[in-house]
Amino acid sequence: MKKFACAVNCMDGRVQEPVIAFMKRKTGADYIDMVTEPGPVRILDLQEPAPLLESVKNRLDISVRKHGASFIGIFGHHDCAGNPLPREAQEPQVRESVRRVAGWFPEAEVRGYWIDHHWEVYPVEEF
Repeated sequence: MKKFACAVNCMDGRVQEPVIAFMKRKTGADYIDMVTEPGPVRILDLQEPAPLLESVKNRLDISVRKHGASFIGIFGHHDCAGNPLPREAQEPQVRESVRRVAGWFPEAEVRGYWIDHHWEVYPVEEF
């Protein structure tokens, strides 16, 4: 049976390939479900706009409960048009996003990451 993981990621095309490659290496998954929004860590952190927050949650629900994804990666990135904050401001948003999503889906491992200006992925420490 093929294995799924899920990424909550910006819609920015520059980060799609790095995220998919990283997630496949990290999890060994065959498929990476992509939940994309402009600046998703801002949406998850602020819990607004509410319709987008609910949409992200619904798409994660499909990935976890229908596809069996047991790992969720949440990504902030450099030069994000939907969340134009520096790394120092986005990392706390990533951490809060991880806490929120882990609360929704305790059956999944949830981790946060930052993508730098070279499109390299780095873990965001939890504390």
